[in-house]
Amino acid sequence: MTINELRYLVALANRAHFGRAAEDCHVSQPTLSTQIKKLEEYLGVTLIERSAKSFSLTTTGQDVVEKARRIVSQVDALVASTRSPHGPLTGPLNLGVIPTLAPYFLPRLLPLVKGHYKRLQLVVHEDLTGHLVERLRGYQIDAALLALPLDGEDFDEIPLFDEPFWFACPPRHPLAHLEMVTEGDLRDEPMLLLADGHCLRGHALAACGRTAADEASNDDFRAVSLETICQLVAAGFGCTLLPALAREALGPEPPFVIQPLQSRNASRRIGLVWRRGYPKAQELALLAKLVRDNPPTGTRTVLMEA
Repeated sequence: MTINELRYLVALANRAHFGRAAEDCHVSQPTLSTQIKKLEEYLGVTLIERSAKSFSLTTTGQDVVEKARRIVSQVDALVASTRSPHGPLTGPLNLGVIPTLAPYFLPRLLPLVKGHYKRLQLVVHEDLTGHLVERLRGYQIDAALLALPLDGEDFDEIPLFDEPFWFACPPRHPLAHLEMVTEGDLRDEPMLLLADGHCLRGHALAACGRTAADEASNDDFRAVSLETICQLVAAGFGCTLLPALAREALGPEPPFVIQPLQSRNASRRIGLVWRRGYPKAQELALLAKLVRDNPPTGTRTVLMEA
């Protein structure tokens, strides 16, 4: 029995799909399947019930997966402890980042980290919040930059900065003349929003004074990227809300009108999140401090409780 076999089993349990589990483990699907069969032979039990189109963990398989998670975590802690003499934040660190933050924040974060921790190798995984949470729980990534709050008592987090929202619309839009757009102005306004699965969609709706129940009554456009939405706003197809970093990326002469937003939920909080019990939590705190000491333009640093 090898640690890799246990990793493959944990990945399969997390992803519930042989192909996606193999991708996460950077092996071919036949290799992953063969190694799990070898694990079954070694243990003398059936871990997975297979059929032509699906599979499921047996009761014994579920028990083995939980034990395998703890073993993998302990091995990772052992490896981390051997690296400590080389100083903090050295070696690879798998960092998840949500898509509405990655293209705007990473160009600033990567050189900042490189300048302070030259031996750190950031391996970035851009994905939706739900998928990154699954990867955290599955030991596939070490930490993630997410919008807070995050449900789940099995995570620790450090808030980094608050990112205000800005209202964006074509020059001829009825609200384009306002100096400040309010929540009331947007309550019934059709919006160009991201598709379900993007946490920014929920934040934008809250900033407009709307709830998930209101979505069914609004024929909102749903895009897969902020870049697509910006192009549509520029072409005159509607209005949207932009996070501050996306606004900054447009430069001093954006192709549409951008105005400040007054709302009870006029910003989102970005934080660094990791599994509770992660062996290098103190090093992640150093990474968080680096970001907090160098906040991105247009954001507000969160005051830490004493």
